[in-house]
Amino acid sequence: MSGKRLTVAQAAVSFLAAQRSERDGIEHRLIEGCFGIFGHGNLAGLGQALLEAELNEPGALTFHQARNEQAMVHAATAFSRMRNRLSTLACTSSIGPGATNMVTGAALATISRLPVLLLPGDVFATRVADPVLQQLERSGARDVSVNDVFRPVSRFFDRVDRPEQLIDALIGAMRVLTDPAETGAVTICLPQDVQAEAFEWPVELFDERVWHVPRSAPDPAALERAVALLRSANRPLIVAGGGVIYSEASEMLREFAESTGIPVAETQAGKGSLAFDHPQAVGAIGATGTTAANELARGADVVLGLGTRWSDFTTASRTVFADPAVRFVNANVASFDAVKHAGVAVVGDARAVLVALCRQLEDWSVEESYRAKATALAANWDLVVQRAYALRHEPLAAQSEVIGAVNEISEPTDVVVCAAGSMPGDLHKLWRTRDPKGYHVEYGYSCMGYEIAGGLGVKMAAPDREVYVMVGDGSYLMMSQELVTAVQENIKLTVVLVQNHGFASIGRLSELVGAERFGTSYRYRNPESGRLDGGRLPVDLAANAESLGVTVFRTTTIDELRGALRAAKSESGPVLIHIETDPLVDAPESESWWDVPVAEVSRLDATAHAREAYDEGKQRQRRFL
Repeated sequence: MSGKRLTVAQAAVSFLAAQRSERDGIEHRLIEGCFGIFGHGNLAGLGQALLEAELNEPGALTFHQARNEQAMVHAATAFSRMRNRLSTLACTSSIGPGATNMVTGAALATISRLPVLLLPGDVFATRVADPVLQQLERSGARDVSVNDVFRPVSRFFDRVDRPEQLIDALIGAMRVLTDPAETGAVTICLPQDVQAEAFEWPVELFDERVWHVPRSAPDPAALERAVALLRSANRPLIVAGGGVIYSEASEMLREFAESTGIPVAETQAGKGSLAFDHPQAVGAIGATGTTAANELARGADVVLGLGTRWSDFTTASRTVFADPAVRFVNANVASFDAVKHAGVAVVGDARAVLVALCRQLEDWSVEESYRAKATALAANWDLVVQRAYALRHEPLAAQSEVIGAVNEISEPTDVVVCAAGSMPGDLHKLWRTRDPKGYHVEYGYSCMGYEIAGGLGVKMAAPDREVYVMVGDGSYLMMSQELVTAVQENIKLTVVLVQNHGFASIGRLSELVGAERFGTSYRYRNPESGRLDGGRLPVDLAANAESLGVTVFRTTTIDELRGALRAAKSESGPVLIHIETDPLVDAPESESWWDVPVAEVSRLDATAHAREAYDEGKQRQRRFL
């Protein structure tokens, strides 16, 4: 067998450039590029290999310079989500803080079932220079490095201590990246000496390889059980999760909803499964849901979950499905999720399941009165949304008005990006989604700082769409460095920075649990009280963005915001629009509950009252057995 002499790093880069994914006969590049920050642990290995590829094979594996290791993983994860998990990016860092900075991004990717490839450097495999800079020494385990923290947050983990181990590591990594049921963060640790070591590789390793992403069909017997249960339903409800979006099943869901008349509620990841104004669309469900979806959920006798993992927000901490005899049908590519809530488990691709259900239920429909009820409830909620969009709150705008302005100015195929704080809940309730890929709120890990990095990845994956990043001052301060990457690459983002001088979401939650907004405002320490309750800090985040090379618009009213949003459309690079809002104006209530424990005893009246409300909520909570 003929061979090709390359370093481990060169071989890895050549292999990754040749990988393809395929679904429905359409091929995609599996690894479209590589984010990286170089240090002594990856510079001479992967850094040299990426340079060589850039010089000799332009475009084979494009290198993107990042500013923060966590942020580059977020960008890669957002990229893969926008591509429906069929393409992703690799991320490389040095051993030490560069590697451990990626752990948060890895956790987010794995929790949200999104493929991303991590290639951290590692300590010397030969151990000849131990302890090297940044090496964690453990007297009882010499084979442990800081990279072992990736194990619990990765779906696949390997460490390549010898060159020949790379082959199996890469093949195993690609398998997990392209498995819809198992995907998440994939980590291959590359010791810095091994990265630079040469080996005679079989040339076949670098041939183009196509990884077929299956549309797994449901088991006929499981499908039969699901159909029988759905036919018995009088008040069924569909809960569309992220699996509907990733499997590109929106059109099939529309056909199924129209044929059967079953109303469709949406999780955060599933929002956009139906256009907001479709007659069967009742909007967000659960703790951040609409009153329409939650009222139908309380009365539902059969719930069809499509591609959802049933998070506590979706179920309002298991209080929203109130019918004592409610039953679940769970269609999911992962059997782990399909069996939740003692449901009838249908393991399969969401689109394949919907095709089968349409065929077997083509002669069945809900009563016309139930169909009309769902449409009327959704219409009533839309009036609530319109009022929230047009509050005309003074002197500072309400966050719901900001959402309304962005929704009004954006086009149907534009993308709104968010992740943490009060904004995701408000967007889930209030954003009028018109395209399956128009809503990108990362709520599996709800990681502060994801927004701008995520927006960068979204725009890289979908350059023809305008991307609106909605971010509060708290998340902006956590991580805004990738604005520099957007400037460097001339990537157009429109960042709407909502300045409310603190942590608005946790401030509101703090009130609900009787903690009186403690530690949630950005204020000076008061010398008289000794507490952080002095005047507001003179933070100017618009000036900060401007100093990074971003075009900035300062606005004080919703009309000015609309004008800035229109002006931003003509800009070619990143734009930030700054507006102050009143953190004490809440979005419309979802009439639901979320389980956040309250102190059982307290000398504070506010906490005691909150505990009473909490105990009442716990009485409605149930297990589905």
